[in-house]
Amino acid sequence: MTRTKTLSKQLLLLILVVGVSSCSQEKKDKEDASTQPQPFPSTYRPILSDSFVIEHATVLTGTGKQLEDASVFVEKGKIKLVGQNFYVAPEIKRYDANGKWVTPGLIDVHSHLGVYASPSIESTQDGNEMTNPVTAEVWAEHSVWTQDPGMPLALAGGVTTFQVLPGSGNLIGGRGVTLKNVFARSVQGMKFPGAPHSLKMACGENPKRVYGKKNRAPSTRMGNVAGYRAAWIKAEKYRNDWDKYYESLGSEKEKDKPKRDLQLDTLVDVLRGNILVHNHCYRAEEMLVMIDIANEFGYKIAAFHHAVEAYKVADVLAKENICAAVWADWWGFKHEAFDHVKENAAMVDNAKACAIIHSDSAIGIQHLNQETAKAMAAGNKNGLKLEPKDAIAWITSNPAKAIGIEEKTGTLEENKMADIVIWSHNPFSIYAKAEKVFIDGALMYDRDDPGKQPVSDFDLGITDPTGERL
Repeated sequence: MTRTKTLSKQLLLLILVVGVSSCSQEKKDKEDASTQPQPFPSTYRPILSDSFVIEHATVLTGTGKQLEDASVFVEKGKIKLVGQNFYVAPEIKRYDANGKWVTPGLIDVHSHLGVYASPSIESTQDGNEMTNPVTAEVWAEHSVWTQDPGMPLALAGGVTTFQVLPGSGNLIGGRGVTLKNVFARSVQGMKFPGAPHSLKMACGENPKRVYGKKNRAPSTRMGNVAGYRAAWIKAEKYRNDWDKYYESLGSEKEKDKPKRDLQLDTLVDVLRGNILVHNHCYRAEEMLVMIDIANEFGYKIAAFHHAVEAYKVADVLAKENICAAVWADWWGFKHEAFDHVKENAAMVDNAKACAIIHSDSAIGIQHLNQETAKAMAAGNKNGLKLEPKDAIAWITSNPAKAIGIEEKTGTLEENKMADIVIWSHNPFSIYAKAEKVFIDGALMYDRDDPGKQPVSDFDLGITDPTGERL
């Protein structure tokens, strides 16, 4: 009898386990219901590189640490050791960084390289599909010109990864893409492996100015909000239609397969948490409205971009775990950009929120370290006591977090991608230059070696290695 009861309990447990497993699978199938197999996959492959060690450097890890006379050991494109006094075999290649500084590769969370490419002429302006206030169906990567001369210039500034976003003319402008700063014939050859897509949204003056001039909605901020909500309501219905279809498969009342809609595919992937929202937004009260909309429809905002008034709602950003990607001192070029303070990033950081310095500029991306230095200095002038070990996170680990790649890069930690910069000085010095830039352990830029100073295909035959026009 006891044995029978035991077997019955075991059988019941097995049924429960199978049932839970089946429910989990059904839940996963449901979550993936309207998500089609993703086209345009990354074909990026790291360049094979030998092991090496960078020695005797001041190292900023991106994790809040500054190490003196420290070393970084790289093997098979990954960081293996960071610290002091560890043994490395004598045959391993060495870089003497005595008197120099080492940081993770810089990451720009807001770039338009490739979609607003150089030269800045009409034929290279491909970042805004301003034909409808909601264009979630377009993907920035389909506009990226891989020959953009701005990319190797950013590399010379220490930028190893950047997110390319559509412009801000629409309420919902489309998908952004994260790229490795390497040359490839196709954009897929640059796509950061495993990085989630982003969705570019914009609030405030831009959408209402673009469409108000055409006597179309939105022409007001209240029209903006109505436009977002209408789009998300359609997305909810589309998600539910697909869920019901998959739940009905194999039943006597199997439903007709819904018709695919590229725009709603993207929005539903946001609702399912597969795409991260990056929201162009300047004013404090508008950020709060956008948080309310996100809560209404159950999606997460990864970062507010430009966020000139982020300092006014820094506590809310900390609570909601939303990053603020800001400029050091751009302001006043339109009304919503007027109420700026130079301490913006520092005040966000002081509130324990996620502060980021971004460029939104083909020039600014070349000196993100100096922009960060300005923002750090403004904070220190007002008693916030910031150090390089703190501020380096604003252009490394924090943007990595915002674009969903923090487990792979953004800090100098074991088993992360060896995206590394050796600087001639403290990177927050006006005299600092990126001397060597590694991507996945491969030396991609060397200020002392013209053969390691990439030139875009577009520039070939136009300039000689000294930069003079031929």
